[in-house]
Amino acid sequence: MAASLLPPLVVNGETVPRAAIAAEAQNHPAPEGKPGFAWRKAANALAVRTLLLQEASRRGLEPEPAEVGADRFETDEEALIRQLLETVLELDTPTELAVRTEWERDPSRFRTPPLWEVSHILVACDSHDETGRAKAQARAFELANRVRDNPRHFSRIAAADSDCNSRATGGKLGQVGPGETSTEFEAAVRKLSEGDVTVEPVLTRHGWHIIRLDAVDEGSVLPFEAVRQKISDAMEKAAWVRKARSYVQQLVKSAEISGADPSAFQPQAKGSGNPI
Repeated sequence: MAASLLPPLVVNGETVPRAAIAAEAQNHPAPEGKPGFAWRKAANALAVRTLLLQEASRRGLEPEPAEVGADRFETDEEALIRQLLETVLELDTPTELAVRTEWERDPSRFRTPPLWEVSHILVACDSHDETGRAKAQARAFELANRVRDNPRHFSRIAAADSDCNSRATGGKLGQVGPGETSTEFEAAVRKLSEGDVTVEPVLTRHGWHIIRLDAVDEGSVLPFEAVRQKISDAMEKAAWVRKARSYVQQLVKSAEISGADPSAFQPQAKGSGNPI
């Protein structure tokens, strides 16, 4: 759908430039061949932003950009929206009782990260080179078959045939935790039980891996005091989103908007870097 065929976005008589919608659309993924999907989501986002900026102007707010990172500051628009929401949204810090009640609902949700003791055999290749990848895959499957036939020989096979420096220790990588390996490698490890070896080699940017989970520590439940602040912050953020959504809906009800779908307007979470 060509952008020129889509209706203009007008918020309380203010027309939002099509160039602004096109730029915002880059932040919204769309199914292949359906650019109108991203355009409509962008129009909805900019309708909310425009409404909030209009309200900030009506209240006479002046932008006071805050620092959001090392030598990085909010834009004037981001500052105005944040200041507006800080003005209109009144939030109370969750009580100690409320936080404890949330923790007691299921303390097992709050655990130390798991640790996996892992060994692997690597057949290195450039994952973007189809010919090299296919050749390495054939070799990896041959090694995987050897491991399957003789699981006790895993370390011996790793020492002789792995392309990783861990071959010096029979393929042992030691303990790894979440985020310490590639996404594909971690996903495969998470599916294994202690002592298991991946049925098929796993491809990462480093090549093909045959992975064995030697031991696992699922992590321990954290005491209330260790997670009290984290739970309180999460509850406060959830409350902020609810109140921000309600406030936006109030603005929408009293506004005249065309070219957007008011039912799809959703504020973003506090602290996301973009208040709405």
